[in-house]
Amino acid sequence: MSLQNPVFIPGPTNMPEVLRKSIDMPTMDHRSSAFADILHPAIAGVKKVLKTKDAQVFVFPSTGTGGWETALTNTLSPGDKVLAARNGMFSHRWIDMCERHGLNVTVIETPWGEGLPADRYEEVLAADKNHEIKAVLATHNETATGVVSNIGAIRKAMDAAGHPALLLVDGVSSIGSMDFRMDDWGVDIAVTGSQKGFMLPAGLAIVGVSAKARAAVETAKLHRTFFDLRDMETGYSVNGFPYTPPIGLMNGLNIACDMLLEEGLENVFARHHRIASGVRAAVDAWGLKLCATRPEWQSDTVSAIVTPEGFNATHIVTHAAEVYGMAFGTGLGEVAGKVFRIGHLGQLTDALALSGLATAEMVMVDLGLDIKLGSGVAAAQSVYRHGNPNQTKAAA
Repeated sequence: MSLQNPVFIPGPTNMPEVLRKSIDMPTMDHRSSAFADILHPAIAGVKKVLKTKDAQVFVFPSTGTGGWETALTNTLSPGDKVLAARNGMFSHRWIDMCERHGLNVTVIETPWGEGLPADRYEEVLAADKNHEIKAVLATHNETATGVVSNIGAIRKAMDAAGHPALLLVDGVSSIGSMDFRMDDWGVDIAVTGSQKGFMLPAGLAIVGVSAKARAAVETAKLHRTFFDLRDMETGYSVNGFPYTPPIGLMNGLNIACDMLLEEGLENVFARHHRIASGVRAAVDAWGLKLCATRPEWQSDTVSAIVTPEGFNATHIVTHAAEVYGMAFGTGLGEVAGKVFRIGHLGQLTDALALSGLATAEMVMVDLGLDIKLGSGVAAAQSVYRHGNPNQTKAAA
């Protein structure tokens, strides 16, 4: 693997040099007033990225998985009923975590490659006349399949069923890269991490918590210590953490939020959409298909590309790493060996995306796939080229 090449895995993402330097800090007394100047601006910045005015933001030394656990353990009790759909590896893992915590999970099995079925959510919730279901889980962007789901539709389904359950959303590979509207969508807990849209190393679990979810903390009985929101809340009140904070990463988060907001969130989302559109054009030119089975489910942060029947897609990833020094993502779970993934999120430009597409083409030709060199690159160029009037349409 060459460290000079950009990575095209769906996280951790490429790091801007300014963020890499921002986390390289000398030791600081985390109980001094200086840490407050990092902590509170970072929290305020995350709130803006989540598009929330009302939610509290909590940042733990962890990853998105720790964020999942934070959401569950702070709002639920052993035996509580939870509703979730399984449409990929990461929704599966969150369901598995629920079961390990002794929660009673109703699972809506959904084909891998499809978005979350809001109509099925509504059907199950409407049938729950006694409101035994305490939380609804939804994975906004299923990283394993490159499928984005309509969280606003899930909220509408809950409202149509007149159900008071909490809405817990995994936004790990969407927040900071694709539009996420915590307040507008009535999200009670939003979970993300530092290593994707925020363009930092892994190490921070970032959690937005609504007032309704915060109230549930007081009656939740699942065991929690490290991830207890009340302890973190107390720490914030005196400008600190309940334990030693990752100061460098927190400083990076502060700067990352500044960068996203300076670019403008709508511009960030449009950039990701434009780059993803170029990747999708390349896939079409190669004669291949995406795992996402409908256009509205196609993610702007990761594309899972289906290879021909009988071909092991993992060979593309290993060959790219060993021969060209470039990283792509393997297939996971049900799509292992059937897809390879191109991550196109975080610090990425049109020109960088073209380098990944060109390398993927060389790899596929090396491995004997019926791909014409330059076909995908040319298709993506037609999207990215500024002199092309269609470029504006692709970015819209």
